[in-house]
Amino acid sequence: MIYLSPPHLSPNHLQRLAALTDARAGTEPFEQALCAVTGAKYALATASGTAALHLAMAALGVSAGDVVLCQSLTFVGGANPILYQNATPIFIDSEPVTWNLCPDALETALRQLDRQGKRPKAIVVTDLFGMPAQWGELLAVADRFGVPVVEDAAEALGSVYRGRACGTFGRVGVLSFNLNKIMTTTGGGALLSNDKRLIDTARHLANQARDPAPHYQHTDLGFNYRMSHLLAELGRVQLPELPDRVAHRRGVFEQYRYQLSGQLGFDFQPELPDSQSNRWLTALAISPKEAGISVAELRLRLAERGIEARPVWKPMHRQPLYAGAAFVGGGMADRLFDTGICLPSGAMLTEADQQRVTDVILQLA
Repeated sequence: MIYLSPPHLSPNHLQRLAALTDARAGTEPFEQALCAVTGAKYALATASGTAALHLAMAALGVSAGDVVLCQSLTFVGGANPILYQNATPIFIDSEPVTWNLCPDALETALRQLDRQGKRPKAIVVTDLFGMPAQWGELLAVADRFGVPVVEDAAEALGSVYRGRACGTFGRVGVLSFNLNKIMTTTGGGALLSNDKRLIDTARHLANQARDPAPHYQHTDLGFNYRMSHLLAELGRVQLPELPDRVAHRRGVFEQYRYQLSGQLGFDFQPELPDSQSNRWLTALAISPKEAGISVAELRLRLAERGIEARPVWKPMHRQPLYAGAAFVGGGMADRLFDTGICLPSGAMLTEADQQRVTDVILQLA
């Protein structure tokens, strides 16, 4: 079986973990390493990427009655923390350049809310499949309306926009180290920010909001969102390998694009000229009329041959959980869901495995 993005852990990583005997350092060495890699001033290691995003919502003061704008084409973990805080999501469409949140649709939504005398508490932007969003345009729009941005860079560790690491845009950024990510701690995430007060608030909330007292005293509602020191060490020993992992995934993408370049109706996820995606997953859109095969049929045929492929994320505004939620845009996210597919892109994907994938696609299309 050729899997989409299996975990990448070597015996050396586990040996280093087994050798760790001093737990007193906690997560701090990993957090310092994340700052060194990304350029963020402060970091907080968490139990998951979703936990990190929830902490971001709480630290920004999102609460009942607030509105949060959120990219619709994203994983559900990028939207659910809005509901955790009893706020109301408004989903924003994608653009065709990077498949991420559309600056024009964002401005339309902000103007509509402004006319109603409302200001969103935050804007959540996802770097989809590791692709940097149009950060210059998005931040300019957000700044004009005075709304803080949360960057969901869960899939984008190692990606860069105009020389700056993904996860460091906006007020706060979120990373994920889930099993299928470019670097894994088997589960876990992190918050990144240049705002010390925000990270301090999030750290307090992640530790059950325990007050500074000799006994257990709690004034605020907190969460058990800490990352264990063992998982933090597992992350720290992998970080030096990040450039090589990004290079490998980008190489996988370029090979797919080269081998399938002659296929009509195959359009790979674009990349801005001033950005570099980690290409966590190779994603493309397929036109059934031109390609002669639909995404659904291709995925099933690949599965029959022992190859895992996956549709792109189903937009949040089409999820039963968010039935009735407002959506602003022209339907680009819908079109990408209907035509998009992700191909095997894991760190252990061999040239022979990739050739097998492309051979099957060429036979079917």
